[in-house]
Amino acid sequence: MNSPATRGRHGRSRKAPRGRSRFRLPMRYLLPTTFLVALLAMLMLRGYVHNEILADHRVRGADRTTRVPDDVRDGGPVIDVRSGDAETLRVPDRRIVLTFDDGPDPVWTPKVLDKLKEYDAHGVFFVTGNMAARYPGLVERMVAEGHEIGLHTFNHPDLSYQSTARIDWELSQNQLALAGAAGIRTSLFRPPYSSFSYAMDNTSWPVTEYIGSRGYLTVVNDTDSEDWKRPGVRAIVERATPKDGKGAIILMHDSGGDRSQTVAALDTLLPDLKERGYTFTRLTTALDAPSAHTPVTGFALWKGKAFVGAVAVSGRVTGVLVVGLAVIGVLVLARFGLMLLLSFLHARKVRRRDFSWGPPVARPVSVLVPAYNERACIEATVRSLAASEHPIEIIVIDDGSTDGTADLVEAMRLPRVRVVRQRNAGKPAALNNGIRHARYDIVVMMDGDTVFEPATVRELVQPFGDPRVGAVAGNAKVGNRDSLIGAWQHIEYVMGFNLDRRMYDVLGCMPTIPGAVGAFRREALDRVGGMSEDTLAEDTDVTMALHRDGWRVVYTENARAWTEAPESVQQLWSQRYRWSYGTMQAIWKHRRAVVERGPSGRFGRVGLPFVSLFMVLAPLLAPLIDVFLLYGLVFGPTGKTVAAWFGVLVVQAVCAAYAFRLDKERMTHLISLPLQQILYRQLMYVVLLQSWITALTGGRLRWQKLRRTGAVEAPGGSSGPRPRPVDAGSVSDRSPDRRPYV
Repeated sequence: MNSPATRGRHGRSRKAPRGRSRFRLPMRYLLPTTFLVALLAMLMLRGYVHNEILADHRVRGADRTTRVPDDVRDGGPVIDVRSGDAETLRVPDRRIVLTFDDGPDPVWTPKVLDKLKEYDAHGVFFVTGNMAARYPGLVERMVAEGHEIGLHTFNHPDLSYQSTARIDWELSQNQLALAGAAGIRTSLFRPPYSSFSYAMDNTSWPVTEYIGSRGYLTVVNDTDSEDWKRPGVRAIVERATPKDGKGAIILMHDSGGDRSQTVAALDTLLPDLKERGYTFTRLTTALDAPSAHTPVTGFALWKGKAFVGAVAVSGRVTGVLVVGLAVIGVLVLARFGLMLLLSFLHARKVRRRDFSWGPPVARPVSVLVPAYNERACIEATVRSLAASEHPIEIIVIDDGSTDGTADLVEAMRLPRVRVVRQRNAGKPAALNNGIRHARYDIVVMMDGDTVFEPATVRELVQPFGDPRVGAVAGNAKVGNRDSLIGAWQHIEYVMGFNLDRRMYDVLGCMPTIPGAVGAFRREALDRVGGMSEDTLAEDTDVTMALHRDGWRVVYTENARAWTEAPESVQQLWSQRYRWSYGTMQAIWKHRRAVVERGPSGRFGRVGLPFVSLFMVLAPLLAPLIDVFLLYGLVFGPTGKTVAAWFGVLVVQAVCAAYAFRLDKERMTHLISLPLQQILYRQLMYVVLLQSWITALTGGRLRWQKLRRTGAVEAPGGSSGPRPRPVDAGSVSDRSPDRRPYV
């Protein structure tokens, strides 16, 4: 855990050369920030094309008509004010222009196109930019099959409410999507919520004038099928049929809801009107005018393709992330439920009056304290061990400290305390050196910044009464919990670590013996080769190795150890970066357990998936919760978003409260839980992402030595009684719960 360590296998890191600029933006910040910004940008783009951002659903009612020219109100459905003078046009007799609004739709547009193709008919599709960007293949098919395309704005707002800048934006974005989808521009435009020319009023007419000044031909209709009301196939056909052989621009829809009646109506309308001598044609063909389409080339074309491509990428990525988040959410909630159930069963089992691991363990044990520059903490650590109620020998392995750690321990002149000095070689080497010097067959390991309660060693070694037990995990607790970051780690230790360990104990797949408080059967260590230097998480590595060798690894809640947690974000990042990267290394090292048989295979098919999913993969997606929360608060269904987030928070609070109750901790620290879930999660995300990057790029992570303050005191003060003789033959009664001053 908070272990003394080297900054490299052969020594500490070099200092930066003088004169060279040391400022650089750390990749651990740059890459995660870039990823989150990219994700937020994709969410914004997705929201934009799904009418969740910049959407305006207001629709203005009828207004007076005093400003609308009489020629327009009494004229045809095609309004041309491009030259400044208003002119209207009608479709000649026996010619029909079928127009379809609001598409393309992935379900109904292909069916409409199929019907038009079946009856050799053409029409005009007034597409919205957001739909065209999402389904560019359908726009391309429309053009390829000879249909005409018109603009219907990008987000379908009522333009009478919009400024000229917003109107220009709607048109340009609509053209951009059209260019990316089919490589064309169009001069046809139909305003959203428009109907007949005689319905023009003082609010819609200025918009039509402005649209004309931008070079567009405004197309309304003179025959409304009212298919959007879904009145039935017969009613749609009757309303769409022109009277007395006149030409018509018929309004229909290929998107915006269930258009099955529209498709069925085409099956009747098209053959019936053809038999009466009507032709179904494009608008410009009906008016004997040049095509409304203009090819787009050069930068404009690539800009359109880039936009459509970005929409496709954002849709796919966010879709996958939403599905992934939903899956992870279900798994996490299932894990919470399983954790509560199994933790309850574990506590119920070990707290029974008749529960016993086996014969009481009273024989002496060896306690190893690896130390590297731990002068601020080591005295409290050793004195807490000296107060132990169990017979022990204390071995402090000084790993090349430069601050006088070893001298300080020797100056204490405590009996049964030995100092072993070695050149700086790292924590695993220090522990293996300590094992070689240990006299007893049970070895307790702790960190140099940790203090034990008097009963800790006694409680820690009792499970070895079961000969199948190879290692025991103790209850690591945060001593310096007065600061906000300390309180967050306190919640994490009690809920995330110790509640987890109860669950893993019941499942028989404990992934880690904490470096702050753990005990090992020496025989088990010898069989797996001791503490390995292959990974930066030697505690996780050796625990997995013990599982694969067939040993039981268990958790004992009363073996409490108080550790000094990092007190700054930088220190916390350094610690968790090493933990997460080391865990990844250990998982990769023991990956063959998945396909092996026996105890190794059981751990590989139960323990490794649990660790991989909930310690490596799931936390990596945790920031998505906050990103989607922020998005939902601003653009989405705010009420549902807040309810969902609070629902998850309630589940976590229930788990945390239960964990605190099991550990007999005060609930007041849970006040900071909501803030922890928002801020602390981001730090863990940065750590995990950087660990992934380090692993995938083949980088090497060096040990990070955390600065210690010695804030965690030994229980009862800085001085304590001498250790009991190592030949004591009995285990003393349990002492009252005594905690260090923090």
